Amino acid sequence: MVRRRKLRMGMVGGGPGAFIGPVHRMAAELDGKIELVAGAFSQSAERSQLAGEAYKIQPDRAYADYKSMLEAERKRPDPIDFVAIVTPNHLHLPVAIASLAAGFPVMSDKPATATYGEAEELQKAVAKSGLPYGLTHTYAGYALVREARAICSSGELGRIRKIAVEYLQGWLTNPIEATGQKQASWRSDPAQSGLGGCIGDIGVHAFHLAEYVTGLKVVAVNASLLSVVKGRKLDDDCTALLRMDNDAQAVLMTSQIAVGEGNGLRLRVYGEKGSLDWRQEDPNRLHVKWLDSPEEIRHAAGNYLSNDARAVTRLPGGHPEGYLEAFAVLYGEFADALLAWQQNGKGELPKTLPGIEAGVRGMRFIDRAIDSSKRESWVEF
Repeated sequence: MVRRRKLRMGMVGGGPGAFIGPVHRMAAELDGKIELVAGAFSQSAERSQLAGEAYKIQPDRAYADYKSMLEAERKRPDPIDFVAIVTPNHLHLPVAIASLAAGFPVMSDKPATATYGEAEELQKAVAKSGLPYGLTHTYAGYALVREARAICSSGELGRIRKIAVEYLQGWLTNPIEATGQKQASWRSDPAQSGLGGCIGDIGVHAFHLAEYVTGLKVVAVNASLLSVVKGRKLDDDCTALLRMDNDAQAVLMTSQIAVGEGNGLRLRVYGEKGSLDWRQEDPNRLHVKWLDSPEEIRHAAGNYLSNDARAVTRLPGGHPEGYLEAFAVLYGEFADALLAWQQNGKGELPKTLPGIEAGVRGMRFIDRAIDSSKRESWVEF
């Protein structure tokens, strides 16, 4: 039996004080398919070296900047297989463009870019390169999100009539960006985050989840974006009405000033015959309600679940799987797609893994929501 080597990952971002960088590393390595071997972890060469030491990679593969990493890795006999982008949003486009041009596939944190125009530019670059490009909309990796998606696809709910999706956090209730808190500082800075604050950070997750699970597409938006905390440059609260392509209405509510909330992502889908209710903070249960039948609670790892849900379950029932495992599902699917590309030159991703199309739609949603809020009216998607 031939033992397959691990895919070698180069990371851009994720230096000292970063939240999402270590998450990407842990998720990528969880299933034993990928190994972090190189990175440009900070815009400071010294801090990049410190991060490299913490990640336990070879000192000569902790680079001063991403351009140096791409140039050096291309010349190595054991180069990286792909680039993971975990930087603030304003660097997503240049790092992705440079990585693709250098011949390296890309796995990027969301949103895909800082602006919608950049997302369109990136889409052209991905198409031209023919390389795999994945986007870590983490919540698409949960087994019971896959189950909800399968139920919607099966038609069991009948025509979907209403969708309610919310993503509530409270960590930006006070202006902690003024204290120098790293995660708050860049998210509140238009030069690094782009034009969307809360809508770009977590609102895009809620938008993606609604489309991903139901299979429906948003065709119009009526949004209200607010900067509730005095002096904050970007929105920290959003309420939006959405019209779907089957004429169903959806409500999207997202906030980072909802006092007492942690990571309150919740999706409810209402059809003619039944409905679904899933909460990220209780991810191993999916409530399914029927018009004339008893309510069901479907549990992760149940033998009765769809093939898609069982395929991304690692542990027996009663052993909770959460955020890191869901993140790892996406990296596992990307690894499989990357191996297929290496073998046959085709960069297609499985339909369950978000890619550049999801990235473009997410940025379009942010763009349309901001425009709608300024106009105080409906806008076409």
